[in-house]
Amino acid sequence: MSKHRAPDADEVAESSTPEAEVASARPVLRIVKGEPTPEELAVVTALFSARGSAEPAEPKQSRAGGWADPAQLTRPPLRAGAGAWRNAR
Repeated sequence: MSKHRAPDADEVAESSTPEAEVASARPVLRIVKGEPTPEELAVVTALFSARGSAEPAEPKQSRAGGWADPAQLTRPPLRAGAGAWRNAR
């Protein structure tokens, strides 16, 4: 019969790395070609940072189609008489 023991907190901290640390260890941007100046890198970093922190765009609300159009409720009443059906547009 073998004894099983729970690992110490230090052992757990050394053996597992939190995902946040792993994600921050990788570079967010990588320069593929050329030699940008520090100012150019700052501009690109600021643009991506602003784009990432922007609120998501509101989805466009589609307009209700013919039969569900609220404007249909406000049309003038139909009048009875000769040619009423023809003139009721």
